[in-house]
Amino acid sequence: MEALVAFAAALLALRLTALLARRWRATRRPELAAWTGALFAYAVACAALTWGTAAGWDAPSFRVYYLFGGLLTAPLLGVGSAVLYGWRRVNWAALVYVGLAVGITISVPLHGAFGDSIPAAQDHLDFLPARFAAIVANVTGTLAVVAVAIVTIRRRPLGNALVLAGVSVAALGTALSGLGAAKTSLFVAIAALLLYGGFTGSPRVRR
Repeated sequence: MEALVAFAAALLALRLTALLARRWRATRRPELAAWTGALFAYAVACAALTWGTAAGWDAPSFRVYYLFGGLLTAPLLGVGSAVLYGWRRVNWAALVYVGLAVGITISVPLHGAFGDSIPAAQDHLDFLPARFAAIVANVTGTLAVVAVAIVTIRRRPLGNALVLAGVSVAALGTALSGLGAAKTSLFVAIAALLLYGGFTGSPRVRR
């Protein structure tokens, strides 16, 4: 049952990714490209949850889950918000970071045995570099999203409110990941819906 819920969340996030990608192709707005990447990261993270829950967690499924769920989602959300505000130079930094995140995920050694529950990063990864990179990236990305949303709330009241709600739900889901794959996936699905509504529900910001 938990694997089915995670799979449904992955399909929903993938569908929202496709819809947002279609908007990006039509408008070529750079923030939509970053946000599309963030929703795609949600979809792959839920797919990894499905994989780990159905077949048993192992090193490959954990690496995929950690890369897309722990290292990429929040930073890409932050990049989209920064670009929306007008800081387009962060695109280059984002590309460098994505490459770094992939390299870290592939190369770092894993420790400990995997069980049936969602693996905790501290049980399998050293603090440097993987967990440190995740902390810095997630804090920076989340701060960027929150700061831009607050600064521009009068120009995009509905959109920014939905984005803030989506980020809050995602953070809550991460904090409660010990409750299992089904509940974690539900939080991801709700967060993805809220974020998609925030990305598409209000006009673009002008500085």
